[in-house]
Amino acid sequence: MSASSEQLRPLVQGWLPTQRWFAGKGRAGTVDVVPLAVLVAASPEVTIWTARVTYDDGSIEVYQLPLVERDARDEGLDHVLVGAYEDGDGLRWIYDALHDKDVTAAWLVNIRDEVRTDRLRFTNHADAADIPVDEPSLVLTAEQSNTSLMYADKAILKVFRRLQPGVNPDIEIHAALSARGARHVARLLGSVAAEVDGEHFELAMLQEFMTTATDGWELAKKSVLDLMAEGDLHAEEAGGDFAGEAERLGAAVAEVHADLAVAFATATATPEEVRDRADTMHARLEYALSVVPELQDVAPGLHALFNAFAELRDPLPVQRIHGDLHLGQVLRTVHRWVIIDFEGEPMAELSARRRPDSTLRDIAGMLRSFEYAGHHRLIETGYVPQLAYRANEWAERNRDAFCTGYAESAQHDPREQSVALRAFEADKAVYEAVYESRHRPAWLPIPLASLSRLAETEVVR
Repeated sequence: MSASSEQLRPLVQGWLPTQRWFAGKGRAGTVDVVPLAVLVAASPEVTIWTARVTYDDGSIEVYQLPLVERDARDEGLDHVLVGAYEDGDGLRWIYDALHDKDVTAAWLVNIRDEVRTDRLRFTNHADAADIPVDEPSLVLTAEQSNTSLMYADKAILKVFRRLQPGVNPDIEIHAALSARGARHVARLLGSVAAEVDGEHFELAMLQEFMTTATDGWELAKKSVLDLMAEGDLHAEEAGGDFAGEAERLGAAVAEVHADLAVAFATATATPEEVRDRADTMHARLEYALSVVPELQDVAPGLHALFNAFAELRDPLPVQRIHGDLHLGQVLRTVHRWVIIDFEGEPMAELSARRRPDSTLRDIAGMLRSFEYAGHHRLIETGYVPQLAYRANEWAERNRDAFCTGYAESAQHDPREQSVALRAFEADKAVYEAVYESRHRPAWLPIPLASLSRLAETEVVR
């Protein structure tokens, strides 16, 4: 690429804050732009750059920027224009290369051929015929923390935007479960990694595309809309009853947890580790109180719950888990539920995302998601007593069905670990309250109502 780091820096500095996957919006800092490796040497050339963002508080984030340089403006790429700079022959135009269909086949060709360079390593985890190198790409708009490209209905390439040194859990887990032939995950087809100054970075992963798949969140919302349009019918009587699917989803999650337990090590949290986890819950609640004053009334009950969790008498098994499980992370195909995105909490450090944890954390995340799905309609309609009753009924029915499906598959019922499960759910809801207060105030009543319920339930150790 003709552009130098000095020429790109001001362009990237202005462009980064406009990207939905950039986590530093509103934070002051400086940007350094460094070339990582050439992806396409022919014209138009594609270079993978890294943007190192140093914030005023001293923290640092590194982002991956595949950029394509053209000697003429391409109006079809105006929506991903990083900027233009002047060289001796006129303007040179820089675009986000992941949106340029003329060059995106290079990722798949290199995976198929397992290309190795000084810095890049492309790995094929499937047969060469399974890599759809001749299919056009389409960027998926739903992705928020990464950029994903769909190649017809064959494969999805997820390009990680924020880079951290180490093993990415999404690739690690999919590789392990694909090798086991796990039914409820998408098969890993390929991956891309880089070696820089002795450190390992994972840049992208290629997976099979799940045809006929529908997002679990959208299915759940449709069920709620069907119920609320059904007059006086109860949730189990409405045509769009979701409980059967919720039960099957619970069984699928339990099966994935079982596969993870075999593929990776399992352990039991020590009493000290449980108390440390409880201390983190207390600290998160104390911070939330400074942001969401509405939590004052329920704080004593939540602290009592976290204290009960700290004093658990029963062992707390831990293992590799999903780490960020909700209805938006599952797909329903005509054959089965498929769980996606094992990346964990995107903003957490890789070491934390790979750390063994309780499966109850995943279950609590899904229970929170059913709560949101059941009540989302009230955000649009405002509080209507009949609709609120229906929302509660739908959420409770599907939360219970999910746990029933999980229990039948796992041969143990998570509801029997009531203190720990409630503590994980309350911890998640505290996080939600802070998020909603800052970003979606109209949604704040959902976690507040849940926290009121969780705080008032009698603690039984």
